[in-house]
Amino acid sequence: MFLRRSGSLAQLLRPAVTVSHLSTAATTVPDLNQSKLEEFRTVESDPTNHNKSHLGRFYTIPLDVRKQIYLHGGFPKTFERQVKTFTESCLMVRQPAIEIIDCLRRTDFQRPVNRFVLYGKDGSGKSLVLAHLLHYGFNQQFVLVHVPWVPNWMKRAKETANSSSHEGQLDLPLDGAAWLSHFKHQNLKLLTKLDLKVSRDYVWSIRETTPAGAPLLELVDHGINRVKFSCDAIAAILQELRQQSTEGKLKTMVVIDGFNAFFHPHTRILAENKVRVTPDKLTLTKPFLDLTEASWCNGVCILAVDRMALTEDRMESELPMYLLRREGFEHLDPFVPVRVDDYTEEEFYSCMQYYLNRRWVQITEAGYDKELEFLSGRNPFKLMQLCASL
Repeated sequence: MFLRRSGSLAQLLRPAVTVSHLSTAATTVPDLNQSKLEEFRTVESDPTNHNKSHLGRFYTIPLDVRKQIYLHGGFPKTFERQVKTFTESCLMVRQPAIEIIDCLRRTDFQRPVNRFVLYGKDGSGKSLVLAHLLHYGFNQQFVLVHVPWVPNWMKRAKETANSSSHEGQLDLPLDGAAWLSHFKHQNLKLLTKLDLKVSRDYVWSIRETTPAGAPLLELVDHGINRVKFSCDAIAAILQELRQQSTEGKLKTMVVIDGFNAFFHPHTRILAENKVRVTPDKLTLTKPFLDLTEASWCNGVCILAVDRMALTEDRMESELPMYLLRREGFEHLDPFVPVRVDDYTEEEFYSCMQYYLNRRWVQITEAGYDKELEFLSGRNPFKLMQLCASL
């Protein structure tokens, strides 16, 4: 049996072992074979080389890569806290990620982009599979277009303003500027190396323009420095990436979590008449929907749909047809659905070995983990909650 440091799980399992017995057991941890304890890890830290032989094992994301890719999002908040506690970023290599990586190895990027849609039960690990694939795209020199969680725009917009370029629509200027900072931080080195230029003039006001031939990074900086134009700058950047990817100047990987929020009937943002606006009334929506069409090449779209992305009550089903609704389903059709399931028995064992290694749980004399397996149902998020500190 495994125990959290907090002791709350011990209270749940009190019929099995007494408290006095637990305190004794915690001080007499069996001497586990170190080589056996390390079976859960792999030394291969490059997702490019991951294959079926690495399934169920944890790999370590280098610190410099973590700071560049995930600084402004990419890990769920609960996992981010665990990363800080363990002082290392370790992701488990899981079947959905290997399946998509294998497809990308075989992809002809001269053809229209493939769209992959991750789906599964709440807490099954979709966001962490996206994080793994994000690392793969980074190592493969893709320009990353990453939206960590679409519902942040639909539910918790920092600020709204009437769009000056699209009548009747709303800008999210602060959210747009924050996304541009995230985009720049992830891709700065690659964009500097590629030295991409904008293909046409962009006029922002009487005195502000970005001329054709200017560096693409200048367009990014303008949206960050002039928050008023951040949403229009995003639309321009995504259009440039689509066009220049098709021309073969770069490869683009689109990674969006909570994608189905774009097709929910309404948001929590109120218009001037106090009526909730629909997602299509936000200027950020159309550029990302255009980017997920199969009208360009030299790229890939990896999207995740989630019941928690909905503004209101969650749907009973986690299947893409229900979460995307007819409009979203037809927008992506045809796409490749990839299911993310709860841990297998081997993955659960590997996760418990990792927690043991980090001294996050303690093993008693019995050494059984059936209680945690039963309480969590092998659901990754529930297991993380059960083993978390109070």
